[in-house]
This record gives sequence, C-alpha cells and structure tokens, in this order.
Amino acid sequence: MRILETEWLDSLPASDPRAEHARRDLRRVNTLMGNARHIAAALRPHWREGMRIADLGAGDGSLMRAVVRHLPGPIQAISVDKSNGIDVLDYLRRPEKLDAIVCNLFLHHLDADVLSDVLALAAERAPLFVACEPRRARIALQASRMLWVLGCNEVTRHDAVVSVRAGFTGNELSAAWPPGDWKLEERVAWPFTHLFVAHEG
Repeated sequence: MRILETEWLDSLPASDPRAEHARRDLRRVNTLMGNARHIAAALRPHWREGMRIADLGAGDGSLMRAVVRHLPGPIQAISVDKSNGIDVLDYLRRPEKLDAIVCNLFLHHLDADVLSDVLALAAERAPLFVACEPRRARIALQASRMLWVLGCNEVTRHDAVVSVRAGFTGNELSAAWPPGDWKLEERVAWPFTHLFVAHEG
C-alpha cells in the first residue's frame, strides 16, 4: 500500500542551501537511474520534429533537456511546475492539444483522488503518456537508505525513502488510467524505477 508523507524538499525555500544541494543530488540520481533514457525510449517510436511535449512537475527542466539528447531531433518542451506558477490540474484543463505528456518522479506525490484526476485529464490532452516513478519495492527502499555513499544530503536521503514508500508497483497506474482505446505498458525499468506508458489506439 502506498504511504504518502511530506518530502522535505517541497517545504524548503528554493534558495535554501540544503534545497540547492538536494536538487543537485536529484540530477545525479536521475542520471544514475537512467530516467531520461527510459522516457526517451518510450517517446522515440512516436517522435516527430517539433512535437509538443508537456513535462509535469518539470522542476528546473533538466530532465527534458536530457531526454532531448536521446531523441532524433528537436521537440517543443512545455515545463509545467509550481515553481513557474503553473498548477498541473489547471494546465491540464486547458483546451490545447499536446502530442505527449511526460513526468518524472511526480505522480508519487499525489493521493489517489488527485492522481485519478491528473491521469483522466492527461488522457484527454495527449495520445501518449510516459511516467518514470519510484518503484515501491524492498530493494529500492534499501538503496534509498544508501544514498549517503553518493554524497547526498539529509534532505535527499529523507525524501528518497519517502518517495519509495509513495511509489508504485505492479499495475497500479494502469488500474488508475481511464478506460478507452489505450495500449498500456507498466514494468520495472530498473531495480528502482517503475515505468508506465499509455498510448492511444
């Protein structure tokens, strides 16, 4: 069962040195987990030049910059994040159409009701949805407690454990996806990474 707790990074001012260190930690952990490669691999069969891709919970945009390096050519990336004043649900309610929606380590922050709303709106907005999330598994929990080896600070070490407990396993995201003519794939992409892909048709 998922357990949601507040992550320390979410409550720290952006300028706090601990938050700045934690964001650097996250970029390093993302690289080690290969999340940009996993997302790019799911996008690549559907890629076309200039395709419009919204990144939910984009943070500083570093993930999408890494994703683009693994794609055949340029895309139009739209960063959706509270740090730039954009509420995810408000954004998804806009009528404009997208080619794809991606998110990295974002959905595990949401409770079941908000998650259901986000997925339902995403299904209306784009024919392709890709998510990389923490895998809720013992091996991932053990690894999250070893991040001190990488020099991660106390914020990252705390939030990593919290993230795993709030993560996903099995077909939980497929079960939360709205009904319709969708091809759903949900699997372990790495021992610590849970990948979900929904493609229309």
